Amino acid sequence: MSNEKYPYRILFVEDEKDIRDNYTRYLKRHFLHVDAVADGEEGYCIYKEKKPDIMILDINVPKLNGLELLRKIRQTDQQTKAIMLTAHADVKYLLDAAELKLVKYLVKPIARNDLKDALNLAMSEYAKFDVFSKETIDLGDNFIWNKTNKILYNESGEVTLTKKENLILSLLFASPNNVFTYDDIFVQVWDYDEDSKKESLKTIIKNIRKKLPEETIKNVFGVGYKF
Repeated sequence: MSNEKYPYRILFVEDEKDIRDNYTRYLKRHFLHVDAVADGEEGYCIYKEKKPDIMILDINVPKLNGLELLRKIRQTDQQTKAIMLTAHADVKYLLDAAELKLVKYLVKPIARNDLKDALNLAMSEYAKFDVFSKETIDLGDNFIWNKTNKILYNESGEVTLTKKENLILSLLFASPNNVFTYDDIFVQVWDYDEDSKKESLKTIIKNIRKKLPEETIKNVFGVGYKF
């Protein structure tokens, strides 16, 4: 996941305090807004008040369990992304949860990489849903560029970019059809005391193209590049 905090609001419902505290710290490192509660009724109150983008729900919480909470929410809301946590790998639970439009169903103990993958998948679904938003650019072939958090997504989630790759894409995607000369890119991307050579830029562009749909970045012969 990116070092920048994502602009999504997370609702985390988990009754085991140690797990809740541990994962809340993790979530707050990556998301701007995180609400963590210990039972389903409080979770529903927070849902109505804060309207989270992504919910992480443990099935076995008191007062209103995770499945009951999500069923209640799904009566009026089919869009908010939901990740379900449980100690059960029981088929009945899986079938019940499958009807509720889950992004992912994770069996405890939850590895952070598994949770990270589920969160990336939830965010990528939002990126696709907001394809016509001014905050996103549809690159085709299920690739989306989010202009707000400067992240590239494909159908599997966030695409890993180096610092220079990210800076170059941010520059090109900020002004579609504008031609950026080699010098423009060097000034924006390379550090002042860093050796900037056309061949090194060409190598980075070649690597970026491997991560994008064909013809996303176009050569302008002898001048530079454009999107």
